[in-house]
Amino acid sequence: MWTAVLVAGVGCYLLKLAGLSLPERVLSHPTVERVADLIPVALLAALVAVQVFSGGTSLTVDARVLGLGFAVVALLLRAPFLVVVVGASVVAALARLV
Repeated sequence: MWTAVLVAGVGCYLLKLAGLSLPERVLSHPTVERVADLIPVALLAALVAVQVFSGGTSLTVDARVLGLGFAVVALLLRAPFLVVVVGASVVAALARLV
């Protein structure tokens, strides 16, 4: 197990070093900047989709979808983050009670 941890640590360090070693002209290219801006959004969306729609090895639709729906509507209405999180959890909890 420690071998895997050490190998992963060295791999992460080398990946970080590779990113820092890129020339400035590559990093300032508009396409690279645009992709770098969108990657975190895509990763977070993928994490949310997996957490909401996965049930082991199958797709599930349950109370979590209602909570996600509330969060999407609240975000579209530009509600504060705390309202989004608490509201989504309350909606999911109420849906599970029913």
